[in-house]
Amino acid sequence: MDAFIDFFAHLTSLQKLIWIVSMMTLFWLLEGAYPFQRFDYKKWEHAAPNLILLASTIFINVLFGLATVGIFVWLEESDFGLLNMVELPVWVELLLAIMLLDFLAQYVVHFMLHKVRFMWRFHMVHHSDTHVDVTSGTRHHPIDFIMRETFALLAILIAGLPLAYYVLYRILTILFTYFSHANIRLPIWLDKAISLVFISPNTHKFHHHFEMPWTDTNYGNIFSLWDRAFGTFVYQDPRAIVYGLDVLDKEKSNDILYQLKVPFTYKKRSLDSFDISKDRK
Repeated sequence: MDAFIDFFAHLTSLQKLIWIVSMMTLFWLLEGAYPFQRFDYKKWEHAAPNLILLASTIFINVLFGLATVGIFVWLEESDFGLLNMVELPVWVELLLAIMLLDFLAQYVVHFMLHKVRFMWRFHMVHHSDTHVDVTSGTRHHPIDFIMRETFALLAILIAGLPLAYYVLYRILTILFTYFSHANIRLPIWLDKAISLVFISPNTHKFHHHFEMPWTDTNYGNIFSLWDRAFGTFVYQDPRAIVYGLDVLDKEKSNDILYQLKVPFTYKKRSLDSFDISKDRK
C-alpha cells in the first residue's frame, strides 16, 4: 500500500496529461463503436471548442497545483484536518478522502452551480452542448472550473488530505467524467446496476436534458449515493433525453467566443427557438 500511495505522490504532470489523453481516446473509440445516439454532426468540429476549454482547465489546474503546494506541506507538518484526528487503515482513509472530495468538490458545488444564479450563468456553458459526447466532459467555462477548484481546496483543508490522496481522486475524476459523458450504449441492466453506487453514462445524460426537471438532477461525478441520499436522483427512459439548454442559442453550441461570453450576455429566450427534433435520428 505504501508503494501505491508513493506512486500517486510522485505522479508527474506528463503522466497526468497522458492519463487524460488516454481516457478521452478510449471513450472516443468506444462511442464510435457503440453509440448511444447516432449524431449527425462533424465530430472534430464539435470537439474543437471543448478541447479549447480543456486547455484552459489544465492551465487553471496547474496554477492551483502550484498555489496549493504550500498548503499540502503545512497540512503534513501541522496535522490539521479530520483525517489527522483519528488512526485509520490507509485504505479506509483513501475511501473517506475520495468520498469527501466527491461530495464537496463535485456534488455540493455542482448543486450550487445550478441553484445560485451568478454561478449558473457560468455553468450554462457546460449544458449548452447539443451533442454530448466524451469531449463534453471537458466543457467548462474557466470561471466555472475555478469555482470547482475552490471547493476542492476547501475539502482538502477540512480533511487534512495528503497530496497522494488528492492526486488519486483527480485520476478517478478524469475516468468517471469521460465515462459518464461518453456517447456510449450500455445494456440497460448494466447501466442501472452501475448507477446503484456510481454515476453511469445514462445517469449523467439525464442531467444534460434540455429542460427541467431533469437538468436539476444527478449532480454526482463518481458516486450516485449523494443524489440518492438528497433526493436528486432520477432514472427514467434514456430515449427521451434531448441535449442542450432551452434558453441559449443551440446554433452557437460550437462557437467558442459565444460560449465564453454567455455568462455576461445571457438573456432569456423563448422555448420556441429550441427545436428538439433537429439533429436526432
